[in-house]
Amino acid sequence: MSHVIAAVSTGNQISAIGILRLSGDECAQIAGKVFTCKSGKPLWEAPDRKLVLGTLQDKQGRSIDQCMAVYTRAPHTYTGEDTVEFHCHGSPAVLAAGLDALYLAGAKPAKRGEFTMRAFLNGQLDLTQAEAVIDLIEAETADAAANAAGQVGGSLQKKLAPVYNDLTDLCSHFHAVLDYPDEDIEDFQLKQYETSLRSNAKALYALLMTYGQGRILRQGVAAAIVGKPNVGKSSLLNALAGYDRVIVTDIPGTTRDTVEETVILGKTRLRLTDTAGIRETADQIEAIGVDRSRAAAENADLVLFVCDGSKPLTQEDQAVIETCADKQNAIALINKSDLPQTVQPCELPFLYVIPVCTKTGQGLDQLADVIDSMFDGSAPCDGSILSNPRQYDAIRRSYEAMLSALQGIKLGLTPDAVLTDVETGMEAMGEVTGATVREDITSRIFERFCVGK
Repeated sequence: MSHVIAAVSTGNQISAIGILRLSGDECAQIAGKVFTCKSGKPLWEAPDRKLVLGTLQDKQGRSIDQCMAVYTRAPHTYTGEDTVEFHCHGSPAVLAAGLDALYLAGAKPAKRGEFTMRAFLNGQLDLTQAEAVIDLIEAETADAAANAAGQVGGSLQKKLAPVYNDLTDLCSHFHAVLDYPDEDIEDFQLKQYETSLRSNAKALYALLMTYGQGRILRQGVAAAIVGKPNVGKSSLLNALAGYDRVIVTDIPGTTRDTVEETVILGKTRLRLTDTAGIRETADQIEAIGVDRSRAAAENADLVLFVCDGSKPLTQEDQAVIETCADKQNAIALINKSDLPQTVQPCELPFLYVIPVCTKTGQGLDQLADVIDSMFDGSAPCDGSILSNPRQYDAIRRSYEAMLSALQGIKLGLTPDAVLTDVETGMEAMGEVTGATVREDITSRIFERFCVGK
């Protein structure tokens, strides 16, 4: 029997509806101690999955809310256990009083992610689905949410299952021949499995190749705004953020350190870094800021070069352009398009050159379209994109083990030596689904969750 856990699953902010969640054997009996059904029947006799109206009482027995309760019986629940939810008015005081009453009635406080951990331990979710739950909660774009939702539905597990099953068949055939030599079992020949191993390695490689797109879905695009001082870099960040995130003055060198802000532009999540103006300076503090600016540009997924279109390009502009020359994704923004223009797009060696005005917002819609086109990956966001760094590392190790096994076959190694690599690959793959993952790793995974999920 599992003990009953309880938590608020809708946060601690005022809202229209707030939900108290319980899970575990006899959770209906505990919930029934603090909830009186309007029908007069005890909660544990309520029909399955049907909302019933009643009164929630606090630990002193006082009525604190008229709310709905739903009792769902195992095993057809999120956790695989009996569950009860109270759908209350969304007052934090009501939810706190209800939770205190449930604790007094015998429930224990849920730990972070404990509901989803129970779902995993009870076989309702594999580890790919469980990890996707928190990705879905934290998704900040529609594409990220769609990919996480697909993985909650099991899309990643479905890609890995055929590979894992093929390797299981290979290993079981070898051990059957080894352990039962007198049985009429087909001889084990490594060569007959070479094609299968190669196919499985290709499947893992294809999945690994989606990680670049998946990393951006999960983390956003790291975008560095660069340019010489006083061309409008900070004004651009403020315009994209929608508020005055950075101090803007006419004095060159106002920004002396990198300033970060996350924004949604079009369909893309940008992790913007406003950098100090890149120039030669004798000011020690500004020089540190310039060094950090160059490092931000070097490590960025996207560089936004900004120049003042109302003034001719200078040597300082050219020096900044050189720092962007080797970037695959770079966009030039000719700022102050509301003024007479001196800089022409043909003067800038960029594939994308966009006139903008950070004061009026002119050109920002075009910027959004260009960035969306740059980072709109070829793989559909249906759960088939690998976005989790832990999973990426495990699948990478599995792929490398497959390559080692194929190399062993090519070199004529004995079957037991080759199968050592195959089993290593299977173990790494099992870390993704949860088949072989260690307890300390699962504990760390579920620590990412909020209480109540």
